[in-house]
Amino acid sequence: MIPGMMEVETSPPVLSDKDKPLKTHFKVTRFIMETGVKLGMQSIPIATACTIYHKFFHETTIDAYDPYLVAMSAIYLAGKVEEQHLRTRDIINVCHRYLNPGSDPLEVDCKFWELRDSIVQCELLMLRLLHFRVSFNHPHKYLLHYLVSVKNWMNRHSWERNPITTASWALLRDSYHGDICLRYEAQHIAVAVLHFAMQCYGVEVPGNEGAENQWWKVFSEDITKTTINNIISEIIQIYTMDTEIA
Repeated sequence: MIPGMMEVETSPPVLSDKDKPLKTHFKVTRFIMETGVKLGMQSIPIATACTIYHKFFHETTIDAYDPYLVAMSAIYLAGKVEEQHLRTRDIINVCHRYLNPGSDPLEVDCKFWELRDSIVQCELLMLRLLHFRVSFNHPHKYLLHYLVSVKNWMNRHSWERNPITTASWALLRDSYHGDICLRYEAQHIAVAVLHFAMQCYGVEVPGNEGAENQWWKVFSEDITKTTINNIISEIIQIYTMDTEIA
């Protein structure tokens, strides 16, 4: 139990034992994203924090460590990895306010220093458990390139009528609620979220229907339609989980 962090609990839905870890990870990664935004973190550091969190729990069980403490340490560590350094005190206060709405900032007392030490010790544990491999190749740079390329292929009016860019970035961000980032290549995730966004708005790349190769093969020669469909299916499952938790 994290000192001073868990006094306020919402009423959780009734979950099966199989689903509980997945839904806990979903809620905690949402916690990472929302507190990251409040801390002024950019998209890459937030993605790194989520990836560190998921990777940590791939190496251990959720019963062994407090997931919210791991999340706070992941935020702290991601800030260092991505050179967007955050003060431990800011992380503690923002996370405490998130978990205890309406509460006052923690006093700099024994409870505060105990929590700060817990975050630092957890960070060291994470680094050892992950063998200090905490730098990741995220899909963001690939998606940016792919969006520019597809935009140049498209009819300008068709592109402007449909928010493909906004939808793609939203899908990529939301994919970090699960561990897709660990199980698929960054290029494949970028292609899949772009493909999904275009499907959502019924947009097709001109000339693609009769082409020898699909447009997404231009971006990643080794990607298959099966891989794209698997990633899209997992993203849909994330949104399904969101409706079940809400």
